[in-house]
Amino acid sequence: MASLVKELIEAGIHFGQRRSNWNPKMQPYIFATRNQIHVIDIKETIKGLLLAKKFIQNTVADGKDVVFVGTKRQAQAAIEKYADESKMPYVTERWLGGTLTNFRTIRERLKRLIELEGLIESGEIKSYSKKMESQLMREKNKIYRNLNGIRDMSNLPGAMVVVDVNREKNALNEAKNLGIPTIFLIDTDGDPDLADIPIPGNDDSMRSIDVVIRELCASIADGKAARATNDGGRDREEGDAPSGNQRRRSNRSQFKAEEPAPEATDADTATETTEAPAATTSADAPSS
Repeated sequence: MASLVKELIEAGIHFGQRRSNWNPKMQPYIFATRNQIHVIDIKETIKGLLLAKKFIQNTVADGKDVVFVGTKRQAQAAIEKYADESKMPYVTERWLGGTLTNFRTIRERLKRLIELEGLIESGEIKSYSKKMESQLMREKNKIYRNLNGIRDMSNLPGAMVVVDVNREKNALNEAKNLGIPTIFLIDTDGDPDLADIPIPGNDDSMRSIDVVIRELCASIADGKAARATNDGGRDREEGDAPSGNQRRRSNRSQFKAEEPAPEATDADTATETTEAPAATTSADAPSS
């Protein structure tokens, strides 16, 4: 923990915006003011970061993904690096309207991307005219640039991590409409009420963004390990349990199947009828 605090301070995560450009709602997260620049309380930063890591770990352990959003230049490299290593979806180029709320249309565009990539790999695109080939290549590059980060996102994410709340308002609105929890790295000019878990810190420093995204992605690895453990235990339980298609026999039918009762014959019936009166006569006869 001490090394993380030291690394965050060295990255300059405690430097906020100028005093003239701040949001009064960030007052609880501000430690002091130096040279008209707000200094963020590093304790609040650590508190928000640990809370976000725990939440992300539980979300991934439950089988859900986390989407990272950061279209500003300072955040693109870190998000692409760590989100790609964690196999999580991300958006770093441009947030297209309806990426979440109109997810079906986005999936259709991704199918188109796969189709165009197939034309290029097979060489079939060379059979088109030069003009058509150029148009198809531009279409493919545009879709790839905007949607490549979420091409493997088959379902809506369980959480969203955003860098700079003021820049990613469209993504925020879609997440809130769908009830998706949001985690923000938020500077002193942002509104913390818009985030479910705010991480107060400098969102203009490449080093501070790199540290925060790295730590959040580390919790994703822990969540995946817990998910694998849970899935293994569930598989063992399902293997030990009886199959759902196998019909269970009642105790009565099982008893009948294992110990069938002998069938009564006419001879046995006649014998029982004859012996019963004889026994009665013997008991009632007077002694000689």
